[in-house]
Amino acid sequence: MATDLDIARAATLKPIREIAQAAGIPEDALEPYGKYKAKVGLDFIAAQQDRPDGALVLVTGISPTPAGEGKTTTTVGLGDALNAIGTRTMIALREPSLGPCFGVKGGATGGGYAQVLPMEDINLHFTGDFHAITSANNLLAAMVDNNVYWGNGAGLDARRITWRRSLDMNDRALRSVVSSLGGVANGFPREDGFDITVASEVMAVFCLAKDLADLQARLGRMVVGQRRDGTSVTAADIKADGAMAVLLRDAFAPNLVQTIDGSPALVHGGPFANIAHGCNSVMATRLALKLADVVVTEAGFGADLGAEKFLDIKCRQAGLKPAACVVVATVRALKMHGGVAKADLGREDVGAVKRGIVNLARHVENVGKFGIPVVVGLNKFTSDTDAEIGAVQDAMRALGTEAILCTHWGDGAQGAAALARAVKVRIDAGGAKFEPLYTDHVSLAGKIETIAREIYRAASVTVPAPVAAKLKRYEQDGFGDLPVCIAKTQYSFSADPTKLGAPEGHVLPVRDVRLSAGAGFVVAICGDVMTMPGLPRVPAAEAIRLDDQGRIEGLF
Repeated sequence: MATDLDIARAATLKPIREIAQAAGIPEDALEPYGKYKAKVGLDFIAAQQDRPDGALVLVTGISPTPAGEGKTTTTVGLGDALNAIGTRTMIALREPSLGPCFGVKGGATGGGYAQVLPMEDINLHFTGDFHAITSANNLLAAMVDNNVYWGNGAGLDARRITWRRSLDMNDRALRSVVSSLGGVANGFPREDGFDITVASEVMAVFCLAKDLADLQARLGRMVVGQRRDGTSVTAADIKADGAMAVLLRDAFAPNLVQTIDGSPALVHGGPFANIAHGCNSVMATRLALKLADVVVTEAGFGADLGAEKFLDIKCRQAGLKPAACVVVATVRALKMHGGVAKADLGREDVGAVKRGIVNLARHVENVGKFGIPVVVGLNKFTSDTDAEIGAVQDAMRALGTEAILCTHWGDGAQGAAALARAVKVRIDAGGAKFEPLYTDHVSLAGKIETIAREIYRAASVTVPAPVAAKLKRYEQDGFGDLPVCIAKTQYSFSADPTKLGAPEGHVLPVRDVRLSAGAGFVVAICGDVMTMPGLPRVPAAEAIRLDDQGRIEGLF
């Protein structure tokens, strides 16, 4: 059977100018990066602002398992299928991080005949956006320490510097470090640490800013530490915001690529959904909405993380109103939620499917709380039986929706045609009445409790006294109206990754909170989740190599 890489290499790509022309983007608005990828000029984007918006469709999923769900593949397949049935559609995705590519997850460009291309380029460096974000983050870190070294004009308390360095790679050894060792010439030694670039606030700012002016303003509002009197020091106080914006200027333009079927796709930005807000850039989404009748986008990991943050953070800030939502699942993944080991997934087990359906049902119910019509995309594997598939479809009918069987991995657009028609019916019906889960004026602790209760079904939230005091201080400093971004494990509704299915009555432990004043949210770190992941025992990097012809092997 052909692999994702085999299929990608066999595809015939069109010159990017042809993809752009079909999408309504003139050639003089492109900044090409080779033959098959380009950035779309900011002047062209600004000129589209008075055009009406198309309909926005969110693709999300159940709680992820090692069995795989296929959320990005479904996003691509659905976009291709909508185009195939005559609906002018664009796809808006995040850029992959090098951390998962070399770690455990692999690439993030879809699979089979539902991929965005060129696959190797997108997964490795692409147009350099993540390098620019990393550089901007670390420029600020360098200027913070430099400010202290040269007399501390900003008045920073060196014990209260909170800005961390970043790297787009899984490296647990950098989670906690001591910097400036080696003597007086190297500055003042202090505890420091690294976050993976996709968890950096610079990434969040990059993805939520609406234009260059907003980008620089948000960068300037980012808090890097406190003075002795407790007042905040910002990037603007360090006078780093302008230089950071310069580093990000070219990267800020969205990237245009194509699917195997030739559908236009904007791939831009890439925050993780378990430790950040998990959505592609506002710039790319809003541009796509101006150019297409339907835009298909995705949010990372399960709906409890990516979709909730997409709806409560991105849509709130950008004024987006989704018209429909697809929740992606597989029979294999539902069996894992039902207690079946990965090695036994090939055997029919309708009972395990029925036990695991509680996870899918919880996600469908949760998305419905935002007033968005939901349909389930059920990705088919050859080992799935009619009885197992029927159990899922019966359960979804009981919830007032439907589970559409999808085969776009092997059949391309044709395999997602039924899903496309179901989504189009929901868009045309105009039944969406989107509302965020909570209002701005709920307290920060109340927002965390609302998400824990309504989305995670937790019985309570534990917040240590020092963390509660930080929340109160944020409110006193004028940040009480910000939404919250929960950082927790992606594998469970709870903060315990071993609790599969649909646990309820558990406790959500809030270990710490961080203010992201530039991005415009407060991060609540729950349980043992790390903002700098580590590599697994056998990282994917061990299998990645060049063949005798200089081609990349092992990158999936």
